[in-house]
Amino acid sequence: MLTVRQLLGKKGHEVVSISPDATVYEAIEKMAENEVGALLVLNGGKLVGIISERDYARKVILKGRQSRKTAVREVMTENVITVRPEQNVHDCMELMTEKRIRHLPVLAEDKLIGIISIGDVVKSIISNQEFMIEQLEQYISRR
Repeated sequence: MLTVRQLLGKKGHEVVSISPDATVYEAIEKMAENEVGALLVLNGGKLVGIISERDYARKVILKGRQSRKTAVREVMTENVITVRPEQNVHDCMELMTEKRIRHLPVLAEDKLIGIISIGDVVKSIISNQEFMIEQLEQYISRR
């Protein structure tokens, strides 16, 4: 079973983040530049929230707020659901499905070491299944 640590080893530990004092416009601009759907919100290196395209749509656009005048801290999700490196990707998939979230920051001893997305998880599960099918086909063809 593939763990979050192994997944991060393959995809990398890069985290795109923003300050809670930045504007929502700056956050959206940074998401576009980095081709990501969410940013971790860090204050002094500590995880304090997450802001996603969904937050932007629901908490800025639909509420008639101005993205250049609204601070990230006003619309970010504060109670961030996180995972540990030793958790397996299937557990992450279940958590993401149950909580209806697309991004999971990874913490090791309260230190941020990466982030995984639903796309990362699905890709790793499919890759693992393809490997298992290949192994079974080889086993069957030898008999």
